[in-house]
Amino acid sequence: MVTRSAASWTDEDDRDSRSGDSSRRLIEAAIEAFAERGYHATTTRDIATRVGLSPAALYVHFPSKQALLAEISVFGHEAALELVTASAALEGTALQRLQAVIRDFTAWHAERHRVARVVHHEIAALADADRQHVLDVRRRIEGVVEAQLGAGNASGEMDVPDPRAVARALLSLSVDVARWYDPRGSRTAAEIGELYADLATRMVCARPETA
Repeated sequence: MVTRSAASWTDEDDRDSRSGDSSRRLIEAAIEAFAERGYHATTTRDIATRVGLSPAALYVHFPSKQALLAEISVFGHEAALELVTASAALEGTALQRLQAVIRDFTAWHAERHRVARVVHHEIAALADADRQHVLDVRRRIEGVVEAQLGAGNASGEMDVPDPRAVARALLSLSVDVARWYDPRGSRTAAEIGELYADLATRMVCARPETA
């Protein structure tokens, strides 16, 4: 199972600091191939030839195609968890923290739309241990949002009868951005993040004076 930190892997400025240029290029090629064709329709040859390597060369860096998927899926989910945890730790009211979480989580799914498509759509293809780890990370992400909703109920800023269900609904909206986002579109990732933060505010029935 993949256990390394996700922080630098998903930062394009830091990718060269990982275990070597070939590994990085293979990961990027796998992301592109899985996002375009799906995991099962992609072969190791498809991945390797995208970066000018032979299929045998891939196995120097990764033991299997599934290991590549695990690398992408686990790192992507852990990066998202780090992001929402940091956003929820900001100073402010429960509503402001919720807005920050949804704004940043949504923008991340737009900016990293190819990675996000892979990590969310190919969970069933993961080995059991990696899939369980990913599901555990997802529950922790939901817990971060649920905690903000609970705090908002307690402070009177929000009116959310079922924080767990609403947390899942909010996160599902943000995740879906990866499905349709096009960087050539009229809105930037940051602008979409702001829009979804506003939608979240309306969904949790925040009082007008606090919103």
